[in-house]
Amino acid sequence: MEKIHLIAEHSGERIDRFLSGNLEALSRSYIQKLLKESRILVNNNTVKANYKILKGDQIDIQIPEPEILDIRPENIPLDILYEDDDILIVNKPKGMVVHPSPGHYNHTLVNAVLYHCGDRLSGINGVLRPGIVHRIDMDTTGSLLICKNDHAHQILAEQLKDHSITRKYQAVVYGNLKADSGTVDAPIGRHPIDRKKMSTKSLHGKRAVTHFTVLERFGNYTYIECTLETGRTHQIRVHMASVGHPILGDTVYGPARCPFRLQGQTLHAKTLGFVHPSTGEYMEFDAPLPEYFSALLDKLRQSGSTR
Repeated sequence: MEKIHLIAEHSGERIDRFLSGNLEALSRSYIQKLLKESRILVNNNTVKANYKILKGDQIDIQIPEPEILDIRPENIPLDILYEDDDILIVNKPKGMVVHPSPGHYNHTLVNAVLYHCGDRLSGINGVLRPGIVHRIDMDTTGSLLICKNDHAHQILAEQLKDHSITRKYQAVVYGNLKADSGTVDAPIGRHPIDRKKMSTKSLHGKRAVTHFTVLERFGNYTYIECTLETGRTHQIRVHMASVGHPILGDTVYGPARCPFRLQGQTLHAKTLGFVHPSTGEYMEFDAPLPEYFSALLDKLRQSGSTR
């Protein structure tokens, strides 16, 4: 059983939100499960998920041994960018959910990884997310990191928390950005009305920073690269929409109708870099653009680039 000890540095935040923000390897739903099971104590007392922390609170977390997985391995081909005894880097295709969830218990990346790795996966993030350190949306493509043991998972989760992992995305957005580069620094939290969406207008948003650079201009659209300083849910999608340039194809945060035949947002996790958990060496991986993305760029270039 793994044990984690934390000291609250500020007051007023719900404990489940505080822990999910400080322990990115653990999902908020899993933290709530641990709270219900009295595996999280504050000053040696049990608390509920809505407990608001006080500065100086002593928080002790007990993470139980992984349960026996009931998620079925599936022989789904993986586009493997790199693999060793500690980690697996895959290029996730569009339309694939990362881990099982209500309505998506089969044909997920986890089902494919279970078939490929067997029992050689970390168990820190619970039964439904073996090996999963970070996620990308169903219709986002590109580089994703999987951990094969708890040691690697803990080290890489700490790098995520410290924002030291390199994560660069490429996207096509609506409109012609005025600046060649810039930064969106706006907190992100649950949308105050639509709980399925994220928003920069949330009362309990967490700091979120996205740096963008223009790669190519097409008049009504702009091809950009985004570098994540933080990693909030839907961060790039929400940030670009908040500055008036939603991602092409994103019908959640952008126009309901897309002028091109696309399956969701035009967003690709291209570059992933981190310090290897065993060798201590910095490694960087690049996922090639998917065919649909390259075809879209060719179509936009034919219509006339104004780079």
